[in-house]
Amino acid sequence: MIFVLLAFLGGLFIPHFARRFAKFMPASPAEAVFYAFYPCKSLKCKQFKEKFLILRKSYRWRSFMFALAAAVFMVLFVWKSSSFQSVWYLIFVLVALSLAEIDFRLKILPDILVVPLLILGFGFNLYVGNVSMNECFWAALIGYILPIVASLPFVMSKPDAMGGGDVKYLAAIGAWLGVQNLFYAIILSCFLFIIYALIKKTRAGAYGPALSLAALVLLLFM
Repeated sequence: MIFVLLAFLGGLFIPHFARRFAKFMPASPAEAVFYAFYPCKSLKCKQFKEKFLILRKSYRWRSFMFALAAAVFMVLFVWKSSSFQSVWYLIFVLVALSLAEIDFRLKILPDILVVPLLILGFGFNLYVGNVSMNECFWAALIGYILPIVASLPFVMSKPDAMGGGDVKYLAAIGAWLGVQNLFYAIILSCFLFIIYALIKKTRAGAYGPALSLAALVLLLFM
């Protein structure tokens, strides 16, 4: 139950973490690490903290929903895995949900989260998963190249159809899931995004949340 509790507590902070990203992005990976955890003491930061306390009230429901989602996913992962495996799943759940919220709010998938997730995908399958290192490499490569090739016909009409963050995120998901499950994740994420587009009556939007949800579902059934 400790992993479920950690997932719940981590989920509570995801909306606030995403909002802090909004204050300094775009930024280099080094800047992102510094400002994400830097305890700012200037007058401007104090004013921001006052606004943050006001916003926290309106974020309570959103924070609870993320905490609940993280806890539910961890219950399912803990049920199928050992304690050592659950550590890896906890990291993936919190990072995937954080990326979903950041992309939904800011329309970016920051390298400071995506690149470590890519590296951890190889570590996960080296120690926990059942995907070979060779397949991890090819899955990551396919995840990176496939969306670039697929979006080439739309470069002139819609140059931002597939952002660089989406491409890197797909590569990271490929490293975790392997080739076959990567294709399943792409199909499922497209289906989820279509549902979102129909509900919102829009043709554009953040693709990260659909990718995160699809990757979490596929990781459960690996």
